[in-house]
Amino acid sequence: QVLLVESGGGLVQAGGSLTLSCTASGFIFSNYGLGWFRQAPGKEREFVAAITWSLGNTYYADSVKGRFTISRDNAKNTVYLQMNSLKPEDTAVYYCNVKYGSNDYWGQGTQVTVSS
Repeated sequence: QVLLVESGGGLVQAGGSLTLSCTASGFIFSNYGLGWFRQAPGKEREFVAAITWSLGNTYYADSVKGRFTISRDNAKNTVYLQMNSLKPEDTAVYYCNVKYGSNDYWGQGTQVTVSS
């Protein structure tokens, strides 16, 4: 079965950096695009970044463009989210996502808290 496991969250001061990882199993990782989403308390889950399977094209929400970088290592079945210049408004649970077949799959999430 499809399994996504996120790690790397934590508490960081504003202006700091964190790198999130999402390790996948249960599907041919290199054949699928992956994404990162986040959900802050009381808010809807929102798109953060995505990377395609073939050319590794990347896409970002305007709110993180220039600060976050998504990348993938197909040999390790892992997608990363490098987050720099973090702001308090980046505080959220971050989720990894893959669309496999007709379904969306999500990891359990990793908490990122940015203090001011």
